[in-house]
Amino acid sequence: MGFPTNLRYTKDHEWVSLEGSTATIGITDFAQSELGDIVFVEIGTVGKTLKAAEIFGTVEAVKTVSDLFLPVDGTILETNPLLEKEPELVNTDPYGKGWMVKVAVANVGDIDTLLDAAAYQALVR
Repeated sequence: MGFPTNLRYTKDHEWVSLEGSTATIGITDFAQSELGDIVFVEIGTVGKTLKAAEIFGTVEAVKTVSDLFLPVDGTILETNPLLEKEPELVNTDPYGKGWMVKVAVANVGDIDTLLDAAAYQALVR
């Protein structure tokens, strides 16, 4: 199970990668392994401005549906178009091709309040 050190994490098992003021967000390797086979990702919030901890979408696995929570305040810019036809990318490449949304972050300093890799690893072990 991977815990890339260049990412930040939430207690709700989302990861964040920041480039300038744009964050790429997905669910962690731990989260996808707990959910099992991902069969559908639904994100209907493109263009919406949300607060941290608000739901930006859902991920559906064979036996469950789980909400996706935005780690920081921001505006949803785009969703990963690959997930429409290949939701299993969340399982096979959660930190790469399985990303979910790109967000214009309201305050990039908020990223520093999220967990680093060591703290997230301690949380899930």
